Amino acid sequence: MTDDGVAVTAPLREGRLAVVPGDPRSSAQDVAEAVRSTVDAALAAGYPAVRITGNPTFLVKQGRGTATDGVYGMADLDQALDDVVRHRPAHVLCVYDRAHCPEEVVDRMRAAHRTEVVTPAIYDDGLLRLTAIGPGAARVAGEVDHSNRPRIRSFLESALDRALRLPDAPTDIRLDLSSLRFLDVAGAVGLVHAAEEFPNAHRLVLGGVRPRVQRVLDRCGAPFATQLVVQPRGDAPPPEPPPADRPTGGRIPDDPSPDDERRSEQASV
Repeated sequence: MTDDGVAVTAPLREGRLAVVPGDPRSSAQDVAEAVRSTVDAALAAGYPAVRITGNPTFLVKQGRGTATDGVYGMADLDQALDDVVRHRPAHVLCVYDRAHCPEEVVDRMRAAHRTEVVTPAIYDDGLLRLTAIGPGAARVAGEVDHSNRPRIRSFLESALDRALRLPDAPTDIRLDLSSLRFLDVAGAVGLVHAAEEFPNAHRLVLGGVRPRVQRVLDRCGAPFATQLVVQPRGDAPPPEPPPADRPTGGRIPDDPSPDDERRSEQASV
């Protein structure tokens, strides 16, 4: 989270963010009990609600290591967590990563949930993930090398084609690189050359560029590409909010404002 620019120091210090240690040998009931104690402690401290998330992939690897074992292990965890939060002011976001879970596990767990949130990916090979974030815009996360750099070129060509054909399409094609950890030289040259091919009315905008990635871009001619805009992410971490007063005595303040509720809501990971 820190690597992606998320401010965590203050929430950890103030108790609004808690990390529950995991153990690959834990059973579904063990995990649920750890969550239960964390939720009860947060409510006793006066927090109005708790949000919980995590990745129970280790349950897939338990037992005999088959997909069926994983289905039952994760289903047991879901049922145990449901028992914990059913009568408590808590919400659980269950994450099932297709890169680590067999399709049978994902399909069975999708069927077991009333609500599903799908993050559309243009491309995801476990090393690089391209996610659409708007017209002519995508988030690039992970690492770019010889195995996946053509996917970025393909996205840029498609986005520029739409921008040229549709009168109301944005003139800037944007790539959010704030979660891009590595860009090889050929990938950087490809971005520079792609921008050089843009017509004068359009630009390729790279946002949130990390210093290491920007150095590669600079050495590959980015400063001289007139249709390329590089917006650095910056080394400074995001500003930490001022310490919030923690509620005491196990009592929730009367009629808290929406801002107070957001500051006091604890997230448990």
